[in-house]
Amino acid sequence: MAVFITDECVTCGACLWECPTEAIAPGDPRPVVDPELCTECLGFFGESQCAVVCPVHAIALRHESEEALAGRYARLYPAREPQDTWIWRRLGSV
Repeated sequence: MAVFITDECVTCGACLWECPTEAIAPGDPRPVVDPELCTECLGFFGESQCAVVCPVHAIALRHESEEALAGRYARLYPAREPQDTWIWRRLGSV
């Protein structure tokens, strides 16, 4: 799984609004991430937007390989060209 939400979550909903793949859904007691939809924002942004907007730093990343994330992105959005992929390679974060 690429992203998960820790116990520090205060259920503010910021991550739900920012997720471009709609991988984050309301849950009890905190939102949950669908690992089949999460691309860590690869193809949309240069970093995971849920982690950027979380006010309490309750988003934890378990980085997957760029190839795995790119494959998931291609499967989910076959007609959409990915954006900002150069940032991922430059950062070497995946």
